[in-house]
Amino acid sequence: MRGLVATPSVFNRAVGALTGDKALRSKVGDSVLMIHNQANHDTCPHLIGGHGNFVREPGSFNDAPATNFKTWLIRGGPSGAAMYTLEQPGVCAFVNHNLIEAELLGATAHCVVQGEWNNALKEQAPAPKAFET
Repeated sequence: MRGLVATPSVFNRAVGALTGDKALRSKVGDSVLMIHNQANHDTCPHLIGGHGNFVREPGSFNDAPATNFKTWLIRGGPSGAAMYTLEQPGVCAFVNHNLIEAELLGATAHCVVQGEWNNALKEQAPAPKAFET
């Protein structure tokens, strides 16, 4: 701690607590509320595969939320909250945007979203074709 060497930065008290077989499960159209805090320094949560429809950076539910954030700031100490409506099937990763904490120290959670793909919302790229000589 004296050298500011990071220790695990985890979600739900353990590395991998919300990944793999323990990932959150949801359906297209469901909304999820993510509450995030960091005791010692600023952090920037981010849902890869979605955006915060309603974000409360300082965590106050008495104030109007900000809308449509991809990444949001939580200052060291307080909590913040974001509500996401899941719009496409797949695996969404909720990470601390300090990707060192996300990848190396465990600050990653997954949400497996079931449902039909909406091509009008996000068009899928066509499958690659074989290279012709």
